[in-house]
Amino acid sequence: MQWRRRHCCPIKMTWNVKRSLFRTHVAGLLSLASLFALFLIYCHQDLLQGRSWLRDNPLVYTMRGLRPHKERAKGNQSTLRSLWKDNTYVLPKPSVNFNFSSHQAEITARGIVGLEISPSSNNSNTIGNTKSLHREMGVGGRLAAQPYHWLLNEPYKCNESSPFLVLLIAAEPRQLEARNAIRQTWGNESVAMGYGFVRLFLLGRIPNAYPQSSVDEESLQHHDIIQQDFLDTYYNLTIKTLMGMSWVARYCPHARYVMKTDSDMFVNTEYLIQKLLKPNTAPRQNYFTGYLMRGYAPNRNKDSKWYMPPELYSSERYPIFCSGTGYVFSGDMAAKIYNASLSIRRLHLEDVYVGICLAKLRIDPVPPPNEFLFNHWRVSYSSCKYSHLITSHQFQPNELMKYWNHLQSNKHNPCLNMAKDRSGRPRHRKLQWEGLR
Repeated sequence: MQWRRRHCCPIKMTWNVKRSLFRTHVAGLLSLASLFALFLIYCHQDLLQGRSWLRDNPLVYTMRGLRPHKERAKGNQSTLRSLWKDNTYVLPKPSVNFNFSSHQAEITARGIVGLEISPSSNNSNTIGNTKSLHREMGVGGRLAAQPYHWLLNEPYKCNESSPFLVLLIAAEPRQLEARNAIRQTWGNESVAMGYGFVRLFLLGRIPNAYPQSSVDEESLQHHDIIQQDFLDTYYNLTIKTLMGMSWVARYCPHARYVMKTDSDMFVNTEYLIQKLLKPNTAPRQNYFTGYLMRGYAPNRNKDSKWYMPPELYSSERYPIFCSGTGYVFSGDMAAKIYNASLSIRRLHLEDVYVGICLAKLRIDPVPPPNEFLFNHWRVSYSSCKYSHLITSHQFQPNELMKYWNHLQSNKHNPCLNMAKDRSGRPRHRKLQWEGLR
């Protein structure tokens, strides 16, 4: 008992000892708090001096997408205006000039409004690009609603009826073989199964590279090409997409759904209509879906075709956007996105740009029912897999024809021969997305 009392029982402290310990603890906590405060002040000053995006950032990335950064002083104009304005858009001057590599010399003022090409650039199209920059601007420094002239148009495509689905397919003038393959496969009117269906190829122009007369003849034959007089390059894909949005808003405003995709895609249009859009259900509003890209950072490597100059987009994260290889939206969204774009500086990354328009509209893209529906990569082919997806990327025209015909010939039993066990008997593999059937 004496041992236990000596070694395990607490020592009885006097009041003076307790007060001394309390003062010591309080002094320690105050010291830690002071050090932490000094650390925060130091970091804050360092960030403001070394990382101007916190001071000039037009948008702040949050869990719900991009939201406006709150103003801290009345004298400091809203930083949101550096990317968009509610009514007007004034062309900003970049703080530095850029000399682009050979493939980036194609980044013209048409594709990126607000980024001036350095006069010392070796780009042979600099003079033409400077002129096209002014074509984007309307009276008083505003973005013009229709800066480019129509070379080919199909304004009466939706006069007789309002289509259930409009396909906007970005293509180049010289991709005749790809367009013909799409016309015979997933872009054929027969896949709509009686529902209204419109197919349109979106084209710019390529001077001295592909004869315009050939495009004109093709348009007369198929009546599925719209074309404006902007230069058809990767860096003008945003302009091409906005051309399609503008066409839907003006000439086909009552279309129920629209899909934007590319000419090298495999699209299971039947599955898209029957399983995702479901014609027998009520039309959706403010609907936008595809392969969701979350938390992507701008590429600051000047040698990359995805390079994004900080002077154009200073935030460290893009808003949530859908891969440009294929996304679907309700018909009402075409006019909303296009109208929002008139007050947003042009960026050459089309899918990111559309995501910024959605952020301004405060409309969040909706995840598809299953993550395997939209694929921005090449999915290895099997009739079972392709009967349960909507998009797959990087297809040559001959491959598209081959796999589409195979899928159609096996459409009633696509998974019959997918897997067999060792005894040779058919074994049906349950797909993760089979619940959508």
